Amino acid sequence: MKKYIEIGIGNTWLIRTEIEHEDGTETEMRGIVKPFKLKSVYLRVWIRRRVLILDLREGIKVQAKSKSNFKIIIGFYGV
Repeated sequence: MKKYIEIGIGNTWLIRTEIEHEDGTETEMRGIVKPFKLKSVYLRVWIRRRVLILDLREGIKVQAKSKSNFKIIIGFYGV
């Protein structure tokens, strides 16, 4: 099970935790859900259909998305 704690604008809540289950389903909850063991920190900037991700573990990535949005998020990946 992976956990993503995200803080920023553009999501449903200012601070949220997204849990990705083993079967591929996702659950989104308001606030920070513990316990949490940190694996990586990332910055995600989503402008229109482009997403820039700066990740301490995986480096720099640019993605194209099908929907247009605006988000600026600092995220914490862990288990």
